[in-house]
Amino acid sequence: MTAPLAEPAGTSTGSPAPAPPHAPGTGFARLRSRLAAPVVVANLVGQIAIVGTGGAVRLTGSGLGCSTWPQCEPGEFTPQFHAAMSIHPLIEFGNRTLTVVLGIIGVLVALLVTTEVRRSRGYRALGLVPVLGVAAQAVIGGLVVLLHLHPGWVGLHMLVSMALVAASSWLLVRTREGDGPTAWLVPPAVRRAAGALGAVLVVVLALGVVVTGAGPHSGDDEVGYRLAVDPWTFSKLHAWAVWAFVAVLVAALVLLRRAGERGRPWRAGLVLLAVTLAQGAVGYVQLFTGLPVGLVNLHMIGAATLAATTVWFVGALRTRSAVGASSR
Repeated sequence: MTAPLAEPAGTSTGSPAPAPPHAPGTGFARLRSRLAAPVVVANLVGQIAIVGTGGAVRLTGSGLGCSTWPQCEPGEFTPQFHAAMSIHPLIEFGNRTLTVVLGIIGVLVALLVTTEVRRSRGYRALGLVPVLGVAAQAVIGGLVVLLHLHPGWVGLHMLVSMALVAASSWLLVRTREGDGPTAWLVPPAVRRAAGALGAVLVVVLALGVVVTGAGPHSGDDEVGYRLAVDPWTFSKLHAWAVWAFVAVLVAALVLLRRAGERGRPWRAGLVLLAVTLAQGAVGYVQLFTGLPVGLVNLHMIGAATLAATTVWFVGALRTRSAVGASSR
């Protein structure tokens, strides 16, 4: 008799080896498939919401409601309640609390996205942006407090929030599409118009930050402005930039109509136009009604919504299959 052949390396006649913890079909993978999209949506909503709470801090002059950072008061992480306290510490502490919640969501996004080994490296890297962005914003917010609301850091704080909103919106687009080759649904002229929209949007947001910093709601009750520029001049520049944005968007819609497009790109363009016009209307109403705090805060939330919707519109101009993962 011949001796039995040895088992090839890595094989076994017994039970199959357990799958890696993050492999497709495991409990974690099933949980990830159910939770990834809702958590990514929650992250986008939270990034927009914190613009609103941050705006409330600025508009009510609560930027120094907590006198230090990361604690609210020396030796205390929460406001000190007493009869003479104002609402400012509560508003500032509320914004900080939402930052913690958003940080937890960011950790969940990172866990769910970066472990999806079937997706591209670029998509998985994008999953780290929310948690890293929240950490960066916490540091910037601390510097804002420690530097007594320096206008440069206050403006940077707002612009980074807008960048995080845009990145979170793009993460949602990428979560819903695959990693296969890009198939554009629109003519090249529309794609160029979409690129121009992004460039003009950056100008719109930057000028909006300057206008707020130059006006009566700059964040400090004792200082009428934080940026020593003419608010009326920059308001007009900001308005012209918004009208330029509208013009480019209308041109893109005309091009879509001429191409016979009535699907997702057309619908996304109409939604973006509605958001833009609503945001412009709020801007003009707040300007000619004396800049009431409620409308100014609504305008800030609208700016974040505009950034998210613009990114969504750009994503709607293409499609990618769910197979063929790439490094992009």
